Amino acid sequence: MSARPSDLPELLRAPELRRFARFLLVGVSNTLIAIVLYGLLVSLALDPVLASAAGFLAGALNGYRLNRSWTFRGASGGAETAARYVVVQGIGLALNAAGIWFTVRHAGLPRMAGEAVILPAVTVTTFLLSRRWVFHAPEAI
Repeated sequence: MSARPSDLPELLRAPELRRFARFLLVGVSNTLIAIVLYGLLVSLALDPVLASAAGFLAGALNGYRLNRSWTFRGASGGAETAARYVVVQGIGLALNAAGIWFTVRHAGLPRMAGEAVILPAVTVTTFLLSRRWVFHAPEAI
């Protein structure tokens, strides 16, 4: 289930770089969806916490759909794959929260700097878990 440090060199191969680039683009689209929905819902007077949760959920659903069909083409689907995706999203969220807690609260970095420091590690971790455990993508792209 877990990503191994030895998996990192695999990312440096051209096919994996293309796959990783698609993963990053999907992440950008997830973020845009979350922000737009959040803004819309807050403007309609929905509680910001609920609006944020709805935005996160919409982005995560988009990510599942696009990562399964585009990033990891030919990947398996179904309830088991969706459940593994939810677990990986939870791991990413927990790693991000722990990283922000450490970099901002204990290392004294400004909030945005803390996010900039932790985001690459969380992104690589969720990519490797998605690649190896969630989607079981084929070797050829």
